[in-house]
Amino acid sequence: MELNGQALSLSDIASVAFGDTRVQIAAAARKRMAASRKVIDDIVARDSVVYGVTTGFGKLADVRIPHEQIEALQLNLVRSHACGIGNPLSEPEVRAMMLLRANVLALGFSGIRPEVVELLCKMLNHRLHPVIPEKGSVGASGDLAPLAHLAAPLIGEGEVYADGRRVSGAKALKAAGMAPIELQAKEGLALLNGTQAMHAVGGLSVLRAKRLAILADVSGAMTLEGLRDTPAAFDPRLQDARPHAGQKTAAAHLRSLLEDSEIRESHRKDDPRVQDAYSIRCMPQVHGAVRDVLGHCEQILEVESGSATDNPLVFAKTGDVISGGNFHGAPLAMAFDYAAIALTDLMNIGERRIDRLTNPDKSEGLPAFLARKPGVESGFMVAQVAAASLVNEARVLAHPASSDNVTTSGGKEDHVSMGMTSALKLRSIVELAENLLAIELLAGAEALEYRRPLKAGKGVERALKLVRQIAPALTHDRSLSGDIARLAEQIRAGRFDKL
Repeated sequence: MELNGQALSLSDIASVAFGDTRVQIAAAARKRMAASRKVIDDIVARDSVVYGVTTGFGKLADVRIPHEQIEALQLNLVRSHACGIGNPLSEPEVRAMMLLRANVLALGFSGIRPEVVELLCKMLNHRLHPVIPEKGSVGASGDLAPLAHLAAPLIGEGEVYADGRRVSGAKALKAAGMAPIELQAKEGLALLNGTQAMHAVGGLSVLRAKRLAILADVSGAMTLEGLRDTPAAFDPRLQDARPHAGQKTAAAHLRSLLEDSEIRESHRKDDPRVQDAYSIRCMPQVHGAVRDVLGHCEQILEVESGSATDNPLVFAKTGDVISGGNFHGAPLAMAFDYAAIALTDLMNIGERRIDRLTNPDKSEGLPAFLARKPGVESGFMVAQVAAASLVNEARVLAHPASSDNVTTSGGKEDHVSMGMTSALKLRSIVELAENLLAIELLAGAEALEYRRPLKAGKGVERALKLVRQIAPALTHDRSLSGDIARLAEQIRAGRFDKL
């Protein structure tokens, strides 16, 4: 992948984060970076007062830095800001973060030398992944602490994962035949200002969430068949009367999953019910709304992936260096909070369907809790309880982080985005949702066992076959934890994507 500061789709990012796609800086990007670097070199030569170049940072912006201490200023910036806390980010998240940082620097607005960005790309290509604690960013001036940990190995400090081992940055660079860089004026600041940590964590979470919005159609269709409910509410005429794109797509997917259903034909004429419960009937509206929310978030992320998020920005054509707030994570923070709310509602409706499958007052002739011997056996009783616990946790996490504000940096940074918190919360909700939909797949598959020999719709039968490759039918009580975990893992691996 050639990086030129272009917009990157989530699939572009995933090809590097989860794969072996190699990256390099485009020739045009090197020229732009060299031109902006000359502006910084001229400022240093003239000893002009420019924020972050010849001054301190944040509240210390009015402290003038002597010429002989300019390089020490940048080195100290990386060292002091590497103040992260908690578990390290995953390898895919770090790889996404490295890719995104290199790409936005390639725009040529940061005054950084091309060789610094090229070293970052070399580390990515050699699978040297900085150890980056996940907590410590408030999302303005960007993700300072995570990006400082990203920058530390470039100067031969910090730690990286290399071949699965945690080693010092200096040792890893030497073993790979690379030399650390000595930061020059503004280069530490250029590496640290930006939204790439929240972008990496939240972006990969949105990618996983998109998969779940589609999978919910599959698990929901399976539940519908198990309950002997009707697909009448998915009629395309209803969707055309309220033509939200996501709703129309979800309804079409549900219709395709339920096509040629023998179960539906078996009760079409003699079913006394007039309407199904909302958790069944309103799947196109709810699942579709989630699709639309995630699509909106994806658009924001794509714009951000090709945006200069440094401060100050260097405009080589005019020689101007302008301080602003492009590092502020508000666009991403709000998007991730929006996605978290949407995904939590996807869990809400899924849990209600699980309850309908297991609750003998609602399950249309299915045995209580889908147990073969209700009373002696409990079947899926506690699987529904577990689903309820997952929903409760998601509801707590869905409270928006972006609505909060804590003043930092001595009052200079008096409004922050909390975007990294939004991203981490979204990641947690995605994991909860993967497990909840795994429970619905298991329960829906079990319900279909009681409708045999009748077959469900073609798409539902394909889903059932996949589920049974991972988890056998519940012929007697057993622990379902392993089945849920294995299904959730296969969901994450994309095993159910093509249904």
